[in-house]
Amino acid sequence: MTRRTVRIAMNGVTGRMGYRQHLVRSVLALREQGGLDLGNGETLWPEPILVGRREPALRALAERHGLTEWSTDLDAVLADDTVDLYFDAQVTSARVEALTKAITAGKHVYTEKPTAADLDGALALARLARDAGVRHGVVQDKLFLPGLLKLKRLIDGGFFGEILSVRGEFGYWVFEGDWQEAQRPSWNYRAEDGGGIVVDMFPHWEYVLHELFGRVTSVTAHVATHVPRRWDEQGKPYEATADDAAYGIFQLEGGAVAQINSSWAVRVHRDELVEFQVDGTHGSAVAGLRGCRVQHRSATPKPVWNPDVPVTESFRDQWQEVPDNAAFDNGFKAQWELFLRHVSLGEPYHWDLLAGARGVQLAELGLRSAAEGRRLEVPEVTL
Repeated sequence: MTRRTVRIAMNGVTGRMGYRQHLVRSVLALREQGGLDLGNGETLWPEPILVGRREPALRALAERHGLTEWSTDLDAVLADDTVDLYFDAQVTSARVEALTKAITAGKHVYTEKPTAADLDGALALARLARDAGVRHGVVQDKLFLPGLLKLKRLIDGGFFGEILSVRGEFGYWVFEGDWQEAQRPSWNYRAEDGGGIVVDMFPHWEYVLHELFGRVTSVTAHVATHVPRRWDEQGKPYEATADDAAYGIFQLEGGAVAQINSSWAVRVHRDELVEFQVDGTHGSAVAGLRGCRVQHRSATPKPVWNPDVPVTESFRDQWQEVPDNAAFDNGFKAQWELFLRHVSLGEPYHWDLLAGARGVQLAELGLRSAAEGRRLEVPEVTL
């Protein structure tokens, strides 16, 4: 079998998501399995070049994983003709400039979201990539997670009949940083640095809703900064200027309604950190990141509302677990594999910068809806 190398400049891998999900569990995992089998007698071998601002951190990562290439000079890396692909997992505020440089240098690009701070910037990137003729992709990892793959299987099989509504709950308590270390970086809570849960999560909800249930046609949102004072990585207090909770209602093409709560100021009382309940005329399902439970109309009980007596039945026990019926790989890795096949073989791939722009648009309109206190239409995004 012939081995072909793809050289990937990976920017932002010193951060939690860039390191754990993209470097270790995706690119390095592909190397551990011997590369990506392209199915034509060739194996694609990913060769990462670590890029970032902190030289000691890059050197330590490279040594930890036996890598030999790292740099704090992005321009020099992009000027290297042997580099095929640029990946970006930086803070949002640094993303547009870096992606623009990479596209201009003729590199294929794969990026975390949001792709830009506003829709104009996101569309400008998509147009630039189209005109440059480079291949481009945006991370939409939740589509590749077991729970949502099971949910899609139910949808494709007609389990729900007519889908009526989708209800989502996401979040957990992020410690303020004073008496326990926060689980998220402090910039997440500063609007001036690109922080906020709407900017972070509405792009996720856009692609989940769009891919599984239909395009979002309108949005009504309320946002809040429930915890106004937090402590940063040095233990210094700061004022949180970004929203840490968002409550959204999304009208979907076809008539279904989605309601999704997102919060970093909520304590978890559910089976997974994110769950979606889908109700249809023929059945309902509750899907998380890994599990999915269903209740068909033929097995739906007839509860009676009587607040004067204790509940005599366990409603959770009346649902059936959807079997795996397949082996599920890491969702980030699965999408990396598809994008690398797209780059190497030209296979179809539609999770591109235009799809990323839709997520930026929904976040932008969500914030505007909250500021203006009204429902806003969501126009179709085109280049």
